[in-house]
Amino acid sequence: MPRPAQPEATRRIAIAGQDVDYRLRRSRRRTIGLTIDQRGLRVGAPQQARLGDIETLIREHGQWVLDKLADWRQRAAPEKLAIADGTVISALGAALTVTVTPGSRQRWLFNDPKLHLFVPPAVEARVVLEKALREKARLVFAERLAHYAPRLGVAPPPLRISAARTRWGSCSQRGGIALNWRLILMPLAVVDYVVCHELAHLKEMNHSPRFWSVVEQLCPDWQARRHELRQLARQIPQI
Repeated sequence: MPRPAQPEATRRIAIAGQDVDYRLRRSRRRTIGLTIDQRGLRVGAPQQARLGDIETLIREHGQWVLDKLADWRQRAAPEKLAIADGTVISALGAALTVTVTPGSRQRWLFNDPKLHLFVPPAVEARVVLEKALREKARLVFAERLAHYAPRLGVAPPPLRISAARTRWGSCSQRGGIALNWRLILMPLAVVDYVVCHELAHLKEMNHSPRFWSVVEQLCPDWQARRHELRQLARQIPQI
């Protein structure tokens, strides 16, 4: 019978002179993972992982942990965007005017600089808008992966569109990449940074100096783009 996951335990660790509380949850997973969201730092670890090894990993990623925690403390609740005929949103760094027209079924048409939504009476316009943006995101992200992957000597990996609350992208152990559809609301340069970041994990499944060297190979100004991502993340409206 499968062994149930153990409940989370609260612990404290010193990182660069700061006391940081974290929640540790052991399960049947194979690796140690760190997650930071509005609840703070959470650590997932294999059942048999030693506490010393877990905390060594946390300290190795100490600056990342402190930066992410600071980001969440400063982050205000995103503004909920009212979607109506004539609403203007930013997509890939350009203004996109949304038109809303009653329709018999949900559909949309991109005709830059406009996005035409056709919305049935019982459906909210924001539902159709999100579907349209997700579709656009899939097309753009696939194209950017196909653009950068050959530079690493790899085939474009499988793409999954995510709606994660705390991650812009991720790379699985099997080589698949997930990208948050809300990146479509960012400038293309920022999208490219996240694409390059996740592609670099196909070579280095960590955040070591070698990993950042791969990122720099693909995106020489990655630090400026990462800074822009962090700034814009606080401003993106809730759709």
